[in-house]
Amino acid sequence: MLRTACPDGKVVGLELWFDGLRYAQSRSAGFLVQGDVRHCPFGKPFDLIGLFDVLEHVQEERETLDSLWNLLARGGRLLLTVPAHPSLWSYFDEAAHHCRRYSAQDIRQKLTDAGFQVEFLSQFMACIFPMVWIFRKIRGLRKLSDSDTARSRTSDEFRLVPIVNQVLTALLTLEARWLARGHHLPIGTSLVVVARRPA
Repeated sequence: MLRTACPDGKVVGLELWFDGLRYAQSRSAGFLVQGDVRHCPFGKPFDLIGLFDVLEHVQEERETLDSLWNLLARGGRLLLTVPAHPSLWSYFDEAAHHCRRYSAQDIRQKLTDAGFQVEFLSQFMACIFPMVWIFRKIRGLRKLSDSDTARSRTSDEFRLVPIVNQVLTALLTLEARWLARGHHLPIGTSLVVVARRPA
């Protein structure tokens, strides 16, 4: 996907865990490196860094943002996605080993504190927000049993129903086009941010 988005650029992927790196290699022909973003092996800065649903897993949040700032060239941009709405915290976040969910104000402040200029910030995945909210709130009312773990509840959410999956894919494609034009969405289960290191 990144090669399609940046056909003239040199695309490099970074993965902390070896198992994750092997999985990425099975899905991409790109240049992939095992490493920690806080101690990067790269000697040259990047014009664009994408961090997609990663920051919420990291305990050392500010240290990670500082490292990303240092990895960017002056005027370079960070494209970031994180889960939205702390009120949506549920068994799903526990199974996914999330440390936090973010409000728009929270992620904006943290990026600003790290020296970034936030150029664009919006919620997205609006089409699934009602389903996610209802599903997780209702299921969250029931206590987890030995046979009904956070992981098993999360697995249930990822079962694909072909027709539903096709409809949601079409709706999310429309959302992506709307956001690409610089518009915002008022609700969503995630946040997308474009932040720049000042020139």
